[in-house]
Amino acid sequence: MSERDAMIEVRDLTMGWDDVILQRNARFRVERGEIFVILGGSGCGKSTLMRYLTGLEAPLAGEVLVKGGDPKLQTLGPPRFGVMFQSGALLGSYTVGDNVALPLTEWTDLPRDAVSAIVQAKLRLVGMDHTEGLLPAELSGGMKKRAAIARALALEPDLLFLDEPSAGLDPITAAELDELIIALNRDLGLTVVVVTHDLDSIARIGQRCIMLDRETKSIIAEGDPRRLRDESSDPQVRAFFHRQPKDARS
Repeated sequence: MSERDAMIEVRDLTMGWDDVILQRNARFRVERGEIFVILGGSGCGKSTLMRYLTGLEAPLAGEVLVKGGDPKLQTLGPPRFGVMFQSGALLGSYTVGDNVALPLTEWTDLPRDAVSAIVQAKLRLVGMDHTEGLLPAELSGGMKKRAAIARALALEPDLLFLDEPSAGLDPITAAELDELIIALNRDLGLTVVVVTHDLDSIARIGQRCIMLDRETKSIIAEGDPRRLRDESSDPQVRAFFHRQPKDARS
């Protein structure tokens, strides 16, 4: 891959707070158009890393380069990205339609009928037709995640960040959400970055991944998650993918 094909390039990133370091000198790339998974055990910094990738945190050292635009058209303008937070983060007093419309009303001057048309199109895209007037409290867990994804797509992003999309969902609903992520990547050409520790979801949607390690404060594996699962000789990687307790590593 050429450097132009990278949607995100992380160079020697050190992240943490004060004297608490979560990762040192992390280096990786997210290629344009792929589903890239950030995985690892609890407390290793997965969700925190997403905050650095989205610009919510400043690196203690190193840099995060997020690129945008269509490289074929030579238009690498400001990156456009959407974020689905772990809980969905829908505003409880807003209807589903108002939640999806929020980025449009805040960041554009589109007329009301255009905003309404976009909201309907985004909800239809995630399988949430006819839910505009519902409140978040009236939605199931899976529907909340879909509504949050629709909101993340409102501004036509190049890049979609998903933080633990299957957390708290039953296996069937989680599998249906995985299929939605695959379809968005395939049909819209979206680059998707997913934070998760759900092994079934990792195997189903992940095209490439990195694994963070809390003890070494480093990336200990990178590549196709299915190959890492089946072929890695690293005891920590094998323990993660095969659900082995720490003292069972060999």
